[in-house]
Amino acid sequence: MAKVFAYNLPQATKSQKKVVNTSTKTITTTTIKEEPVSLMARLNFAEESLPLGDKRVERKMKKVLAAHNFSHLQTTHLQQLAAEWFPIIEPILAAYGIPDDFKYVPLVESGIQGGMSPKGANGFWQFMPGTARTYGLRVNSEIDERKNLRKSTIAACKYIKELYGVFDSWTLVAAAYNVGDNHMKKQIHRQSEDNYFKMKLNRETGGYVYKLISMKETIKDPKRLVDPSPKRVLAMDTNRE
Repeated sequence: MAKVFAYNLPQATKSQKKVVNTSTKTITTTTIKEEPVSLMARLNFAEESLPLGDKRVERKMKKVLAAHNFSHLQTTHLQQLAAEWFPIIEPILAAYGIPDDFKYVPLVESGIQGGMSPKGANGFWQFMPGTARTYGLRVNSEIDERKNLRKSTIAACKYIKELYGVFDSWTLVAAAYNVGDNHMKKQIHRQSEDNYFKMKLNRETGGYVYKLISMKETIKDPKRLVDPSPKRVLAMDTNRE
C-alpha cells in the first residue's frame, strides 16, 4: 500500500496544480471601434449608390442637399405633405413592385411649387395630358384625374414599370421620367454610357436624381444631412454643377 500511495501522490499533486493554474487564467477581449460612415457612402436612390470617390458627384450632391435644407419652414411643409400623401402612395408602389423611393417623386414634382407647369404638366406626378391618357387617366374640360392622388399614382406606376423594362436601372428610370424615354435612349447611345451619375445631361435632368435623394434625406431626418467627417461650411454655387 505504501508503494501505491507513494506512486500516486505526485500525480495527484500535479493534477491539483493543473486545476489551480486553469482557474487563474483570464480571458481578454478586444473591442473594435467602427469608423463612422461618410455621408456619400450612405446616400442612394432605390438601392443604387452614388459612385464613391467622384469629387464632381460629391460636390453636386452636397450642393443639392444644402439647397433643399435651407429653410425649416419648407422642410416642415414637405413633411406635412409626406404624412398626407405617403399612406396612399406607398401601398400602390409596393403592389406594382416599384421601389419605395419613388414616393419622393411627387414631392419633387409638385410638392414645392405645385400647379401646372409652363409646358402643361399637372397633378401630383406632373403628367402631360397625352401621357396621362395613355396610362388610363381622364383629362378633359370637365375632369382632370392627374389631380387624383390614388389614380395618378397607379398611372405613374404603370409608366415607371414600363420604363424599367427599357432601362433596367432605377436611376435611369427616374431621369427618363423627367426628360422622356426617347431622349434618355438617345443620350445613352450617344455617350455610350448607362450610369446616370456619369452621364452629361441637361441641367434639370442631370440634377433630378440628386433632388430625389435630397428630398428623401430631408423627409427622413434633416439632421442626417450634416456630414460628420469634415467640419466645413457648404458654399452655395449656383453657377457650377
